[in-house]
Amino acid sequence: MTFFRLVRIILISLRFRLDELVLSSIKHPVAVFMLRIVRFGRPPRTDRGVRLRLALESLGPIFVKFGQVLSTRRDLIPLDIAEELAKLQDRVPPFPSDQAAECVRVALGQSPNELFRQFDKDPVASASIAQVHFAVLHDGREVAVKVLRPGMLRIIEKDLTLMRVLAGLVQKMAPDSRRLKPREVVAEFDKYLHDELDLVREASNCSQLRRNFGPETGRQNLLTVPEVIWEYTTTTVFTMERMRGIPVSQIGRLREAGVDIKDLARTGVEIFFTQVFSDGFFHADMHPGNIYVSDAPETLGRYIALDFGIVGSLSEHDKNYLAQNFLAFFHRDYRRVAQLHIESGWVPSNTREEELEGAVRAVCEPYFDRPLSQISLGQVLLRLFQTSRRFNVEIQPQLVLLQKTLLNVEGMGRELDPDLDLWKTAKPYLENWMRERVGYKGFKQRLDQEAGQWSQMLPQIPRLVYSNLSRPDSLPGLQVEIQRLRKAQEQNNRLVSALVAVLAVAIGVAIWAIAGK
Repeated sequence: MTFFRLVRIILISLRFRLDELVLSSIKHPVAVFMLRIVRFGRPPRTDRGVRLRLALESLGPIFVKFGQVLSTRRDLIPLDIAEELAKLQDRVPPFPSDQAAECVRVALGQSPNELFRQFDKDPVASASIAQVHFAVLHDGREVAVKVLRPGMLRIIEKDLTLMRVLAGLVQKMAPDSRRLKPREVVAEFDKYLHDELDLVREASNCSQLRRNFGPETGRQNLLTVPEVIWEYTTTTVFTMERMRGIPVSQIGRLREAGVDIKDLARTGVEIFFTQVFSDGFFHADMHPGNIYVSDAPETLGRYIALDFGIVGSLSEHDKNYLAQNFLAFFHRDYRRVAQLHIESGWVPSNTREEELEGAVRAVCEPYFDRPLSQISLGQVLLRLFQTSRRFNVEIQPQLVLLQKTLLNVEGMGRELDPDLDLWKTAKPYLENWMRERVGYKGFKQRLDQEAGQWSQMLPQIPRLVYSNLSRPDSLPGLQVEIQRLRKAQEQNNRLVSALVAVLAVAIGVAIWAIAGK
């Protein structure tokens, strides 16, 4: 079966002229000769990105997913290919309702008719990994039930095996393989796919994001996240509160509902920066299909998040690095941007600071001649990543995911409000965030975080001090050892002196003998 799958991949690659795409990236004379042969009589009629997208769509949902992941790695692939791959959509027909019902029965131990007061057989949405059915619990709560496609693990393992083989070939043939890292990209995709196959992981992401925007945080008016129904959730079935709203891309319907579009655009940016810098945990798949807006009178204009299979996490180091980079960029302090790259350890320590500063200036300075509404922070970050490649920087995966999400947020915000000034929205937030980190509030917060650990350590301090003070005095032993070393050194010195004396006498005798002759 694997052999026939490989044959089909080769035939589709030839059909969409991917042979030409591969050979054109290899500068070896043999590759150039082969390229002339394959181009003879049939030059490509469409762009390379379009051909690659169509080939992946023909190969099936797993390859479509791979293209979607690859489109986020704009630090590795050309921009025209990345933008074309970003158009890939999961156009997958739903699997039969009887199969979905059987999956629910196996996962939860009862049939949907027993578990729910009502279970809609026809799915409301279908993708490559799972499909969603609406249902009603016996207590009257409306829910959405996400059911994993049966047999997905077996299908994925087969295609991943082939991808690893192809990645190995590219690694050996492509001159740019060290930077492209095909094996590492496939390994990243492997992890991403297996994470998506575990719906408990997605449910836990949903639960965490809901907690980050709960009433106790004071942010509940920014974003609504569905509640997880844990007793109806397993690795293959994810049941959550049903959400109602208008897709954020349907601007006409939003206006008719009375939503303030400009305020909606600004709120979207605020939600993004809150997730990134306050929580270090962000929804990383914020395309219009996953973002709705409430049209209910009591929550009118509030964002609704869906689909939590892809999330990003940032450490305190990452957050500090990003915030300082953005602020330095806002203030045109290119030397500070260069210093941050070196201090982070992502640039070799022997990198010349002024050389890196010049490269950063060449990236950033042209943007300041444009109207603010035309400046893309996502594109600036992407250009910085691409420039860093010259200095042997290996971009961290979480920052690439962040850059992809920032581009999504920018695109969504500008679609809502073409005059959206992302800088004006982001700069005060980042400056306030930095003040809180270095000021009294930040100090108190860190003190509160460490209080638990210190409360356990403080009672031990008297015992540890007494234990150290009551140890036998090691000073006499050290003095004896020092005296022994000193005697050994004196003996060596006497021996060297004797050898020098003998050598001097020998040289004197030799000189006298030569002079006597």
